[in-house]
Order: sequence, then structure tokens, then C-alpha cells
Amino acid sequence: MSTAITLRITRRAADRLRAGHLWVYRTDLESKQAVAAPEPGSLVTIVDSREISLGTALYSSASAIAARLISRSPQLSRAQYLADVRTRVDAALQLRRELAPISATNNAHRLIFSEADNLPGIIADRYNDLVLLQLLTQGTAQDDVRAVLVAAVSAAFAHEKTALTIWERPDPRIRELEQLPAPAPGPLFTTHIDSIAPEGLSFRTGAERDTDQAAPIMTRFTLNGLHFHYDAASGQKTGAFLDQRLNYAAAAHVVKASGRTGRALDICTYHGGFALHLAQVCSQITGVDTSHAALEAADRNLSLNPTLTAEAEWMEADAFDYLRHLDDTARKTSSPGDRFDAIVLDPPAFAKSKRAAESALRGYKELNLRALRLLAPGGTLITNSCSHHVSLQDFTEIIASAAVDANRRVQLIETRAAAPDHPEVLTLPETRYLKCLICRVD
Repeated sequence: MSTAITLRITRRAADRLRAGHLWVYRTDLESKQAVAAPEPGSLVTIVDSREISLGTALYSSASAIAARLISRSPQLSRAQYLADVRTRVDAALQLRRELAPISATNNAHRLIFSEADNLPGIIADRYNDLVLLQLLTQGTAQDDVRAVLVAAVSAAFAHEKTALTIWERPDPRIRELEQLPAPAPGPLFTTHIDSIAPEGLSFRTGAERDTDQAAPIMTRFTLNGLHFHYDAASGQKTGAFLDQRLNYAAAAHVVKASGRTGRALDICTYHGGFALHLAQVCSQITGVDTSHAALEAADRNLSLNPTLTAEAEWMEADAFDYLRHLDDTARKTSSPGDRFDAIVLDPPAFAKSKRAAESALRGYKELNLRALRLLAPGGTLITNSCSHHVSLQDFTEIIASAAVDANRRVQLIETRAAAPDHPEVLTLPETRYLKCLICRVD
């Protein structure tokens, strides 16, 4: 069945889609449309004010993003959309085999990155033998999409002859915004119960998934040769920040090359990604996070890597409060022993909307100013932003401003982004979100 409903959008929105963007905001819809409201999650044809078609989109009745373009062809049927999903998933998996191949030292990566893989509303991450799936829209959180995804991913793992369990893990905030029902309990697929069947025959319905008590929910995975514990039932989003994989290794490399390898501080350490990598080259690490559970996970990850001999300390504290305390103490004592050889700043997204960008920049300024004051001469600052509303230029300028205020000379050693399994699409600025600056501070 083809799409029967059309949505007419403003000229400005049409120009944005023609320039390569994929989102239609609710404010982009022309107010006077003589059509019934589309069904939640249905396929709709997008037209401009002259009734010229711009393609087919997935409609949401609840989100501020009213429609996400999934094809430049109009009136796509659901069957055609599902066929496109399978083709695009296969292409996404092939890209990961090329750019982030599984090996003994790296067996975790992002398999599907939503709009960046031309699969709006779908994210999948791999942690060794577990795959975590997020279906983020009314049009994708449906059993026919689940079946296609299970077929494609299970076929890829069958080729590797590797065990596999697929769990669906919704983002609670997105689920609320999209008014999505909770997924059925149990895995979508597991080789611990079934043999792998082709073309989605092993997709499990809610009733069948209730019986899958033996399916694993925990595993261990490796990043850059370091071991990490993974629990699909805890943590943020799908559970770990795989986008920082190459930045972890680059930070350790630059710190080692600096010769300043004494004390390292990792602010917003979460599960210890940067901290454990710096523990390979530094003699002492301190990881700070507001989450006690995250710090417990970081300490457990440390225990999985007995070859790391650095002295480790985990502090449950607010990033701003902790740095303010250290900065105030150091300025009172003026003791060189209070300085750090490396500091990582990896806070959560400060700007979740354009309106929050100005406030976010103030937050970045304060964190980086205090970190710069706390660094020893010749030390390394690894500073990150994952707010796509804060551009690389704005982020770089705020670090420069902090350097002036701290009276420190800062050399930019590397400007980095997300690992290639999180590709950027040049016409979709939302996919260009992670900024990582590695700096030498005199």
C-alpha cells in the first residue's frame, strides 16, 4: 500500500530538504492542509507549497520532528520502505567491516547510526556478542522493522560464526517524546536459544521473548586492547561511549609523548574510558563522576585490566564543584604538587537545543578555565563537547578565551571527532556532534 497522505511544508523547509537535510519540524508544516491527520508512524509524502513532491517520510504524531525523510521517491509503500531498510542495513554493516573491523583488540562498535546511515530512527551498537538496538520513532518501533533488522544482523553474525543476542533498549526520554510503548521483555534474538534462521524467521514475538531467561544480558568487550564490562540493563543510552574509541587512544599517545605522565584527572569519567587509557601511561589517575553506579563500573573495568599499574582513585562529585574546589585550593597554596600532568573534560551535552547554546558555552568556559589553571607546564588538556548545537568553531573559540583568562599558552595538537563507525553526513549537521581537542599547555 502506497502513502495516501501528503504533508505540505513551507518554502524554507523545502529548501532545507533539497539541500540534503532529512527532518521536517512540526513548525515547518503549512497550517492550512485539507487532509486528515496521518496515523502515528505512517508513511507520508512531503510536498512543497507548489505541490511538488520532495519524497516519502515517516510521520510522528508526538515529536517536534513531525516527519523524517526516508526516500526521495514519493508515495513509497511500507513493503518498499522495509526493502530499503534491509539494503541500507547491509550497507551500514559492510561499512563497519571496512572502517572498524572486529579484532581481538576491538570488538565493539556502532553498527547503525540513524540518519548518518540513511536509516532515521534506528541505532544499533555491538558489544562483543551483544547487539543493542534503539528504535527511536513511531515509524521504526514496529515489529516489521524489528524483523528486518534481526534478519540482517543475524545473517552478518552467522557469516562470522559468532554468538549473538539482540536486545532492544529504548531511550526513556525519546520513548516519552514519541509516545512509544515499552518493548516486550526478553531478547529480539539469541543463539543461546535458537539456531540462526535466514530472513528474520528467528525474530521472536513478545510471548516467545518472555521465555528467554537464559539469554545473556552481560558481556565483556575490548577497546584498543583494554577490557570493559558491559551490562545491557544499566548505563546511559546503549551503555558506552563507543564514539570516543580512537580519541581514547590518541589522548594516551599524546600524554605519553609529552613526557608529563604523573597525575591525570578525568572529569565526567563515566565507565572510565579515558581514565583507563591514561592509566597505561600515567602513574596516578583520578576519575570524577556524579554517578556512584558509573564509578563502580569504572572500578570494575579497572579490575579487568590487571596489567594497569597506575594508582587509581574514583571521586563521586559534581564536575563544576570539584574543579572549583581544586582550583581554589591550588591558588591558595600555590604548590606545584597540586598541578596535574593531564586533564580530560568529557561532560554530557550541555546544549540540547539552540536556545541552550549560550549557557552551554559559559559552562564549557568555566570547566576549561579551571582545568587550564590546574595543569602543570607542558601538561595535556583533552577537552570534549558532544553538543551538536555548539559548533567546532565556537568550542575552539571558548577554549581560546579560557586560555587568555588563565594566562596560559595553549597549543592545539589535534582536532578530533567521532570514530568512523559514527560517520558524519555533510548535509546533516546533527551528525557532526562530537568535538575533541587535544592541547599542550605551557
